[in-house]
Amino acid sequence: MSAVSGAASLVVMPRFRNLGSSQVDIGRLERRGFPEAVFSEGKSPEEVASIVRLLAEKNGVALATRANRVQYEKVCESLPDARFESVGRCIVIERDPLPRLPGRVAVVSAGTSDGPVLQETRVALELFGNSVEVIQDVGVAGIHRALAAKERIESCSIVIVVAGMEGALPSVIAGMVSRPVIAVPTSVGYGASFGGIAALLAMLNSCAGGVTVVNIDNGFGAAYAASLINREIARSRA
Repeated sequence: MSAVSGAASLVVMPRFRNLGSSQVDIGRLERRGFPEAVFSEGKSPEEVASIVRLLAEKNGVALATRANRVQYEKVCESLPDARFESVGRCIVIERDPLPRLPGRVAVVSAGTSDGPVLQETRVALELFGNSVEVIQDVGVAGIHRALAAKERIESCSIVIVVAGMEGALPSVIAGMVSRPVIAVPTSVGYGASFGGIAALLAMLNSCAGGVTVVNIDNGFGAAYAASLINREIARSRA
C-alpha cells in the first residue's frame, strides 16, 4: 500500500444523520467543541422538532434559533423540558450542560430595539458555557452611557457589540477597551439603513483596529466565535 493510499484510508468521515429533509451534523460537538444549531426560519414545526430531538439525544443540549411559538409547541410534544426564549426567538434544551468556560463575555447593545439579537447572542453564549455580562442601551446618541460602562466591559474577556442605525458603537467600544470586539450589525433603523446594510458597512470600515464583524442580525454567529476564543483563552491559562 502506498503512503498516499494509506493516509487516505485513515480519513474519518464526519458523522451525520439523514432525516429526509435534513442531514444533521451530529458530530459537530465532538469535532468543534460546540454543537450544531437549528436555523428555524423556513422549516416546518415537524422538521424543527425532529432535528432538535436528534441533537438533544446526541449532545444533551440543543438550540434552535429564529424559532416561533408554533415550532416551540411542536418541540414540546416530545421534549417537554424545552424552553422558549421569546425575545431571542430561541428554543433551548439543556440536559447535560457543556463545560463552563472561565471569564465573561460582555454583550453590549446600542439600543433597546436591538434586544432580539442581543438575547439570541446571550442564549447561545450561555448554552455554550460562557458567563455573560449584558449591558443594554448605551448607544452613541448618549455616549456618556458607554463611558460609564467602561469598567464592566473591560472586566470581560471578549466583547460583542450589537448595534443598528449607523452602527458606530463597536468603533467606540474598541477604542475604549483592550478586549477583542465582535460587532453584530442589526436590521434596526429607518429607510436609509437598508435593513442593516448601513450598519454592516460602517462596522466593516471601522477605524478602530481589531473589530471583527459578523452578518446582519447574526447573534448566534457572534456567540459561536466568542465561545471559540474563550475556549482558547482557557486552554492557554491551563
